[in-house]
Amino acid sequence: MPRRSRPGGAEELRRQLVGLLTDFESTLRIDDVRSQVRGLVPAYHLLRDLGGSLLPTATPLAARGRLLAYLRRFPGEVIDGDELMVVSGIGEYARRIRELRVEEGWPILAGRTVNEMRESIEGDLFADELLPRMRPDQYVLQRDAQDRDAAFRWRLANQIRKSDAGVRDKLLRFFRANVGQQVTSEELRYVAGDRSEWARRARELRTEDGWPVVTKFTGDPTLAMGVYVLARDEQAPAHDRHISELTRREVMRRDAWSCRWRGCGWPEGFPPSDVRFLEAHHVEHHASGGSNDADNLVTLCNLHHDEAHRTDQLDIT
Repeated sequence: MPRRSRPGGAEELRRQLVGLLTDFESTLRIDDVRSQVRGLVPAYHLLRDLGGSLLPTATPLAARGRLLAYLRRFPGEVIDGDELMVVSGIGEYARRIRELRVEEGWPILAGRTVNEMRESIEGDLFADELLPRMRPDQYVLQRDAQDRDAAFRWRLANQIRKSDAGVRDKLLRFFRANVGQQVTSEELRYVAGDRSEWARRARELRTEDGWPVVTKFTGDPTLAMGVYVLARDEQAPAHDRHISELTRREVMRRDAWSCRWRGCGWPEGFPPSDVRFLEAHHVEHHASGGSNDADNLVTLCNLHHDEAHRTDQLDIT
Protein backbone atom coordinates (compact mmCIF):
# COMPACT_ATOMS: atom_id res chain seq x y z
CA MET A 1 0.00 0.00 0.00
CA PRO A 2 1.36 3.46 -0.89
CA ARG A 3 2.59 5.41 2.07
CA ARG A 4 0.42 8.37 3.07
CA SER A 5 2.10 11.68 3.73
CA ARG A 6 2.65 12.31 7.45
CA PRO A 7 1.66 15.81 8.60
CA GLY A 8 3.97 17.76 10.84
CA GLY A 9 5.52 21.14 11.51
CA ALA A 10 7.37 22.46 8.49
CA GLU A 11 10.43 23.57 10.45
CA GLU A 12 10.78 20.26 12.30
CA LEU A 13 10.44 18.32 9.04
CA ARG A 14 13.05 20.57 7.43
CA ARG A 15 15.53 19.88 10.23
CA GLN A 16 15.00 16.14 9.93
CA LEU A 17 15.48 16.29 6.18
CA VAL A 18 18.69 18.31 6.46
CA GLY A 19 20.01 15.85 9.03
CA LEU A 20 19.28 12.85 6.80
CA LEU A 21 20.92 14.45 3.77
CA THR A 22 23.95 15.42 5.83
CA ASP A 23 24.35 11.85 7.09
CA PHE A 24 23.91 10.55 3.55
CA GLU A 25 27.47 11.70 2.80
CA SER A 26 28.81 8.58 4.46
CA THR A 27 26.37 6.37 2.53
CA LEU A 28 27.74 7.69 -0.74
CA ARG A 29 31.14 6.26 0.15
CA ILE A 30 29.67 2.76 0.22
CA ASP A 31 30.01 0.95 -3.12
CA ASP A 32 26.50 -0.49 -2.86
CA VAL A 33 23.85 1.19 -4.99
CA ARG A 34 20.99 -0.53 -3.18
CA SER A 35 22.17 0.77 0.18
CA GLN A 36 22.38 4.23 -1.34
CA VAL A 37 18.86 4.03 -2.74
CA ARG A 38 17.44 2.67 0.51
CA GLY A 39 19.26 5.40 2.41
CA LEU A 40 17.37 8.02 0.38
CA VAL A 41 13.90 6.57 1.03
CA PRO A 42 13.42 8.34 4.40
CA ALA A 43 14.56 11.61 2.84
CA TYR A 44 12.09 11.14 0.00
CA HIS A 45 9.26 10.59 2.50
CA LEU A 46 10.30 13.59 4.55
CA LEU A 47 10.38 15.79 1.45
CA ARG A 48 6.82 14.78 0.62
CA ASP A 49 5.77 15.36 4.23
CA LEU A 50 7.35 18.80 4.11
CA GLY A 51 5.43 19.68 0.97
CA GLY A 52 2.19 18.52 2.53
CA SER A 53 2.81 20.60 5.66
CA LEU A 54 3.02 23.95 3.88
CA LEU A 55 -0.71 24.64 3.80
CA PRO A 56 -1.97 26.15 7.06
CA THR A 57 -5.08 24.18 8.06
CA ALA A 58 -6.90 23.62 11.31
CA THR A 59 -6.88 19.85 10.83
CA PRO A 60 -4.58 17.54 8.86
CA LEU A 61 -5.83 16.96 5.32
CA ALA A 62 -5.56 13.94 3.06
CA ALA A 63 -3.89 14.41 -0.32
CA ARG A 64 -7.14 15.31 -2.08
CA GLY A 65 -7.95 17.92 0.53
CA ARG A 66 -4.50 19.48 0.23
CA LEU A 67 -4.83 19.64 -3.56
CA LEU A 68 -8.17 21.39 -3.29
CA ALA A 69 -6.93 23.78 -0.61
CA TYR A 70 -3.98 24.75 -2.80
CA LEU A 71 -6.04 25.23 -5.95
CA ARG A 72 -8.59 27.32 -4.05
CA ARG A 73 -5.86 29.70 -2.96
CA PHE A 74 -5.15 30.48 -6.62
CA PRO A 75 -8.43 30.30 -8.61
CA GLY A 76 -8.02 31.17 -12.26
CA GLU A 77 -4.23 30.73 -12.15
CA VAL A 78 -2.36 28.05 -14.08
CA ILE A 79 -0.76 25.60 -11.64
CA ASP A 80 2.07 23.22 -12.56
CA GLY A 81 1.65 19.53 -11.89
CA ASP A 82 4.95 19.54 -10.00
CA GLU A 83 3.46 22.01 -7.53
CA LEU A 84 0.50 19.73 -6.98
CA MET A 85 2.78 16.74 -6.51
CA VAL A 86 4.72 18.61 -3.82
CA VAL A 87 1.72 19.93 -1.94
CA SER A 88 -0.21 16.65 -2.10
CA GLY A 89 2.77 14.52 -1.13
CA ILE A 90 1.80 11.82 -3.65
CA GLY A 91 2.79 10.96 -7.18
CA GLU A 92 -0.72 10.06 -8.34
CA TYR A 93 -2.13 13.55 -7.83
CA ALA A 94 -3.78 13.50 -11.30
CA ARG A 95 -6.13 10.77 -10.12
CA ARG A 96 -7.13 12.87 -7.11
CA ILE A 97 -7.70 15.87 -9.40
CA ARG A 98 -10.10 13.78 -11.44
CA GLU A 99 -11.94 12.74 -8.26
CA LEU A 100 -12.31 16.38 -7.26
CA ARG A 101 -13.74 17.10 -10.69
CA VAL A 102 -16.04 14.08 -11.08
CA GLU A 103 -17.11 13.28 -7.53
CA GLU A 104 -17.19 16.75 -5.99
CA GLY A 105 -17.88 19.01 -8.97
CA TRP A 106 -14.85 21.31 -8.77
CA PRO A 107 -14.29 22.94 -12.20
CA ILE A 108 -10.65 21.99 -12.71
CA LEU A 109 -9.43 22.29 -16.28
CA ALA A 110 -6.39 20.35 -17.51
CA GLY A 111 -3.81 21.70 -19.92
CA ARG A 112 -4.31 18.73 -22.20
CA THR A 113 -7.96 19.70 -22.68
CA VAL A 114 -7.09 23.36 -23.29
CA ASN A 115 -4.59 22.31 -25.97
CA GLU A 116 -7.29 20.31 -27.75
CA MET A 117 -9.58 23.34 -27.61
CA ARG A 118 -6.79 25.39 -29.21
CA GLU A 119 -6.37 22.80 -31.95
CA SER A 120 -10.07 23.14 -32.81
CA ILE A 121 -9.49 26.81 -33.70
CA GLU A 122 -6.20 26.23 -35.50
CA GLY A 123 -5.60 29.09 -37.90
CA ASP A 124 -7.86 31.42 -35.92
CA LEU A 125 -6.26 34.86 -35.80
CA PHE A 126 -7.32 35.22 -32.17
CA ALA A 127 -6.27 31.78 -30.86
CA ASP A 128 -3.56 33.10 -28.55
CA GLU A 129 -5.90 35.77 -27.24
CA LEU A 130 -8.75 33.33 -26.64
CA LEU A 131 -6.99 30.45 -24.96
CA PRO A 132 -3.74 30.37 -22.96
CA ARG A 133 -0.99 27.99 -23.92
CA MET A 134 -0.75 25.30 -21.24
CA ARG A 135 1.38 22.21 -20.80
CA PRO A 136 -0.49 18.90 -20.48
CA ASP A 137 0.55 18.65 -16.81
CA GLN A 138 -0.85 22.05 -15.86
CA TYR A 139 -4.23 22.73 -14.26
CA VAL A 140 -6.47 25.67 -13.47
CA LEU A 141 -9.40 25.93 -11.06
CA GLN A 142 -11.77 27.98 -13.19
CA ARG A 143 -13.83 29.34 -10.31
CA ASP A 144 -13.92 28.78 -6.57
CA ALA A 145 -17.33 27.11 -6.48
CA GLN A 146 -18.61 23.55 -6.64
CA ASP A 147 -21.14 22.37 -9.20
CA ARG A 148 -23.57 20.20 -7.26
CA ASP A 149 -25.03 18.71 -10.45
CA ALA A 150 -21.66 17.58 -11.82
CA ALA A 151 -21.89 14.02 -10.47
CA PHE A 152 -25.20 13.48 -12.29
CA ARG A 153 -23.75 14.78 -15.56
CA TRP A 154 -20.69 12.56 -15.25
CA ARG A 155 -22.93 9.50 -14.81
CA LEU A 156 -24.87 10.49 -17.93
CA ALA A 157 -21.61 11.15 -19.76
CA ASN A 158 -20.47 7.64 -18.92
CA GLN A 159 -23.65 6.15 -20.40
CA ILE A 160 -23.38 8.15 -23.63
CA ARG A 161 -19.66 7.44 -23.92
CA LYS A 162 -20.38 3.69 -24.14
CA SER A 163 -22.74 4.04 -27.14
CA ASP A 164 -21.73 3.18 -30.70
CA ALA A 165 -22.51 6.67 -32.03
CA GLY A 166 -19.92 8.95 -33.57
CA VAL A 167 -18.22 11.67 -31.54
CA ARG A 168 -20.41 14.49 -32.84
CA ASP A 169 -23.63 12.56 -32.17
CA LYS A 170 -22.47 11.70 -28.65
CA LEU A 171 -21.73 15.33 -27.92
CA LEU A 172 -25.09 16.45 -29.27
CA ARG A 173 -26.91 13.88 -27.16
CA PHE A 174 -25.11 15.13 -24.07
CA PHE A 175 -25.84 18.77 -24.92
CA ARG A 176 -29.54 18.06 -25.54
CA ALA A 177 -29.79 16.28 -22.19
CA ASN A 178 -28.45 19.48 -20.55
CA VAL A 179 -30.14 22.28 -22.49
CA GLY A 180 -29.42 25.65 -20.92
CA GLN A 181 -26.97 24.12 -18.44
CA GLN A 182 -23.26 24.76 -18.27
CA VAL A 183 -21.19 21.72 -19.18
CA THR A 184 -17.43 21.59 -19.06
CA SER A 185 -14.84 20.76 -21.66
CA GLU A 186 -13.63 17.93 -19.42
CA GLU A 187 -17.10 16.38 -19.54
CA LEU A 188 -17.27 16.73 -23.32
CA ARG A 189 -13.85 15.17 -23.70
CA TYR A 190 -14.96 12.22 -21.60
CA VAL A 191 -18.23 11.82 -23.55
CA ALA A 192 -16.15 11.66 -26.72
CA GLY A 193 -14.17 8.75 -25.33
CA ASP A 194 -11.12 10.96 -24.69
CA ARG A 195 -10.80 11.50 -28.43
CA SER A 196 -8.80 14.64 -29.12
CA GLU A 197 -11.24 15.66 -31.87
CA TRP A 198 -14.01 16.45 -29.36
CA ALA A 199 -13.45 20.24 -29.47
CA ARG A 200 -13.53 20.35 -33.26
CA ARG A 201 -16.76 18.30 -33.31
CA ALA A 202 -18.37 20.59 -30.71
CA ARG A 203 -17.48 23.55 -32.92
CA GLU A 204 -18.98 21.83 -35.96
CA LEU A 205 -22.27 21.37 -34.13
CA ARG A 206 -22.48 25.16 -34.04
CA THR A 207 -20.90 26.19 -37.33
CA GLU A 208 -22.14 23.39 -39.63
CA ASP A 209 -25.27 22.02 -38.00
CA GLY A 210 -26.58 25.25 -36.51
CA TRP A 211 -27.00 24.17 -32.91
CA PRO A 212 -26.71 27.21 -30.58
CA VAL A 213 -23.67 26.00 -28.64
CA VAL A 214 -22.19 29.05 -26.94
CA THR A 215 -18.93 29.59 -25.11
CA LYS A 216 -17.08 32.55 -23.66
CA PHE A 217 -15.77 33.34 -27.14
CA THR A 218 -18.82 32.47 -29.24
CA GLY A 219 -21.81 34.20 -27.75
CA ASP A 220 -21.64 34.51 -23.97
CA PRO A 221 -18.68 36.47 -22.57
CA THR A 222 -19.91 35.83 -19.01
CA LEU A 223 -19.04 32.13 -19.23
CA ALA A 224 -15.81 30.76 -17.81
CA MET A 225 -13.17 29.45 -20.16
CA GLY A 226 -13.85 25.84 -21.13
CA VAL A 227 -17.60 26.01 -20.39
CA TYR A 228 -20.18 25.24 -23.08
CA VAL A 229 -23.95 25.78 -23.12
CA LEU A 230 -26.56 24.55 -25.60
CA ALA A 231 -28.74 27.66 -25.32
CA ARG A 232 -31.89 26.09 -26.74
CA ASP A 233 -32.92 22.78 -28.24
CA GLU A 234 -33.30 23.90 -31.83
CA GLN A 235 -31.11 24.47 -34.85
CA ALA A 236 -30.54 27.83 -36.48
CA PRO A 237 -32.03 28.50 -39.94
CA ALA A 238 -29.78 27.19 -42.67
CA HIS A 239 -28.84 30.65 -43.99
CA ASP A 240 -27.46 31.72 -40.58
CA ARG A 241 -25.00 28.85 -40.67
CA HIS A 242 -23.13 30.36 -43.60
CA ILE A 243 -21.59 33.09 -41.43
CA SER A 244 -17.99 32.02 -40.91
CA GLU A 245 -16.71 31.76 -37.35
CA LEU A 246 -14.03 34.36 -38.02
CA THR A 247 -16.60 36.82 -39.39
CA ARG A 248 -18.95 36.20 -36.48
CA ARG A 249 -16.16 36.85 -34.02
CA GLU A 250 -14.99 39.92 -35.96
CA VAL A 251 -18.50 41.37 -35.62
CA MET A 252 -18.68 40.68 -31.90
CA ARG A 253 -15.24 42.15 -31.29
CA ARG A 254 -16.21 45.25 -33.28
CA ASP A 255 -19.38 45.57 -31.18
CA ALA A 256 -17.42 45.15 -27.90
CA TRP A 257 -19.03 41.77 -27.18
CA SER A 258 -22.33 43.44 -26.31
CA CYS A 259 -25.86 43.70 -27.67
CA ARG A 260 -26.20 46.79 -29.88
CA TRP A 261 -29.99 47.06 -29.46
CA ARG A 262 -30.74 50.55 -28.22
CA GLY A 263 -30.84 50.62 -24.40
CA CYS A 264 -29.58 47.03 -23.98
CA GLY A 265 -25.82 46.51 -24.06
CA TRP A 266 -25.99 43.05 -22.45
CA PRO A 267 -23.92 41.81 -20.62
CA GLU A 268 -22.58 45.23 -19.49
CA GLY A 269 -24.51 46.39 -16.43
CA PHE A 270 -26.62 43.24 -16.09
CA PRO A 271 -26.52 40.86 -13.10
CA PRO A 272 -25.02 37.39 -13.64
CA SER A 273 -28.51 35.92 -13.21
CA ASP A 274 -29.57 37.53 -16.51
CA VAL A 275 -28.49 34.66 -18.73
CA ARG A 276 -28.47 35.39 -22.46
CA PHE A 277 -26.11 34.86 -25.36
CA LEU A 278 -24.94 36.88 -28.35
CA GLU A 279 -25.78 36.28 -31.99
CA ALA A 280 -24.91 37.90 -35.31
CA HIS A 281 -27.97 39.43 -37.03
CA HIS A 282 -28.26 40.37 -40.71
CA VAL A 283 -29.05 44.06 -41.11
CA GLU A 284 -30.37 43.28 -44.59
CA HIS A 285 -31.95 39.84 -44.31
CA HIS A 286 -29.98 37.06 -45.93
CA ALA A 287 -33.16 35.75 -47.51
CA SER A 288 -33.54 39.15 -49.21
CA GLY A 289 -30.04 39.08 -50.63
CA GLY A 290 -28.10 40.46 -47.66
CA SER A 291 -24.49 39.32 -47.50
CA ASN A 292 -22.70 37.46 -44.72
CA ASP A 293 -20.01 40.14 -44.60
CA ALA A 294 -19.24 41.90 -41.31
CA ASP A 295 -20.61 45.20 -42.67
CA ASN A 296 -24.07 43.61 -42.95
CA LEU A 297 -24.01 42.03 -39.49
CA VAL A 298 -24.64 43.40 -36.01
CA THR A 299 -24.35 41.80 -32.59
CA LEU A 300 -27.62 41.26 -30.71
CA CYS A 301 -28.48 39.28 -27.60
CA ASN A 302 -30.84 36.38 -28.31
CA LEU A 303 -33.83 38.27 -26.85
CA HIS A 304 -33.42 41.26 -29.14
CA HIS A 305 -32.48 39.04 -32.08
CA ASP A 306 -35.85 37.33 -31.69
CA GLU A 307 -37.50 40.77 -31.34
CA ALA A 308 -35.86 42.00 -34.55
CA HIS A 309 -37.23 39.03 -36.50
CA ARG A 310 -40.66 39.15 -34.83
CA THR A 311 -41.24 42.85 -35.56
CA ASP A 312 -39.04 43.12 -38.65
CA GLN A 313 -37.50 46.21 -37.06
CA LEU A 314 -33.94 46.89 -36.00
CA ASP A 315 -33.40 49.55 -33.33
CA ILE A 316 -29.64 49.68 -32.83
CA THR A 317 -27.15 52.26 -31.66
